[in-house]
Amino acid sequence: MTYTALIKQTDDGWIGWVEEVPGINCQEATYDALIETIKITLREAIELNKTDARAAAISDYSELALSV
Repeated sequence: MTYTALIKQTDDGWIGWVEEVPGINCQEATYDALIETIKITLREAIELNKTDARAAAISDYSELALSV
């Protein structure tokens, strides 16, 4: 899956957001550090969401792969 990062340089460094996922925003001193931090944060958020969804469903659920 591909996501869109919105990246902006500020007086203090760089900030970025992931357009498709609310709550994913990061700040770093360098561009390269920002990109790496965004990737890590996005991976962690997706994994946490998977864990939360499975815990909420408890049992007897089915999985369906979706393409949008």
